[in-house]
Amino acid sequence: MGKITILTGNASVAEAIRQIEPDVVAAYPITPSTAVVQYVAQFVADGIIKSEFVCPESEHSAMSMCIGASAAGARVVTATASQGLALMWELLYIAAGLRLPIVTAVACRALSAPINIHGDHSDTFGARDSGWIQLYSENPQEAYDNMIQAIKIAENPEVRTPVLVGFDGFVTSHSAENVIVEEDEKVKKFIGEYNPPISLLNIKNPGTIGSIVFTDYYFEMKRNQIEGIENSREVIKKVGKEFGEKFGREYDFFEKYMTDDAEFVMVVMGSAAGTARAVVETMREKGKKVGMLKLRVLRPFPYRELTESLKGAKAVGVMDRSTSPGGFGAPLFTEIRSALYQLYRRPVVLNFIYGLGGRDVTIDNIEEAFHKLEESTKKGWKGELINYLNLRE
Repeated sequence: MGKITILTGNASVAEAIRQIEPDVVAAYPITPSTAVVQYVAQFVADGIIKSEFVCPESEHSAMSMCIGASAAGARVVTATASQGLALMWELLYIAAGLRLPIVTAVACRALSAPINIHGDHSDTFGARDSGWIQLYSENPQEAYDNMIQAIKIAENPEVRTPVLVGFDGFVTSHSAENVIVEEDEKVKKFIGEYNPPISLLNIKNPGTIGSIVFTDYYFEMKRNQIEGIENSREVIKKVGKEFGEKFGREYDFFEKYMTDDAEFVMVVMGSAAGTARAVVETMREKGKKVGMLKLRVLRPFPYRELTESLKGAKAVGVMDRSTSPGGFGAPLFTEIRSALYQLYRRPVVLNFIYGLGGRDVTIDNIEEAFHKLEESTKKGWKGELINYLNLRE
């Protein structure tokens, strides 16, 4: 059993990085993930870990350094948020395309404009199709656990794909909760030693990374990249189960809460799951057959498992903490609605956009969403598919 201590989300991520002790950490501080970088820099300065810590002039440079270090055979970790992740944009695609197992912690935050430093999922959803595996955390404990699992997932020989670990800015990054920090040696044994198959510094077995490829093999190489993230499906499940056997907290693609007989199910990601869970309990006491599904893995998108878990519902609500301007609903809504389309008897699917720029989502807001789900199944219903929770008029 590990040690129970009080940590913020940022501190819990930093503790995971300390135990992982990567070869290289290249990061530029940005709110609300600054404390992650600060803690790691202090660990290095105090001689607690032997990682090489580099603070370059920007997030673009930080990811460039991560790519170079990973290509040289190093185990690499970084942290960022919001505009920092956006500044890494072109490098995210390069890291994924080169199959480099970099792990990035992201304290999810709104994108400008207008300038906002509070949490939503705009940044990580913007990177949705960059080729990175994406894991999301409800609280500091899950942020810690996901960081450790991310290393083992990314470095798996059948995967070799970078992993992004998201946790909500301020709500999780700056909130302190009880966190079980496992023993250092047990964590190191769980993730194991990193043995890169290719290293630019291996002069006895030279290779090329990042070469130019035109019409002859670019298509095939992108298909190979897709194979890596597809292979991660089984690896994510396996690592989550192994983590449970080792530390007592098992993980899967998502968590189901009172969904087995639920007629109305709310799908949510991140910190809002705690509020949704409380609403489900209250409504169950009133005789309502409601449930919650907390999505942990966005990429690879677990469409088969989601379809199987949601097919019995009369209506499904999808809570999105980001938007897709000009699109038909927000990103998570469109993915889940698409996954359910293949069903012969499809549930009604409603989108509930909430919490942009850190706007609070309350128990009353989620109860309202459940009531709209119930109304949507009544004959002659002509309500809106796209809804906004707690929006000022």
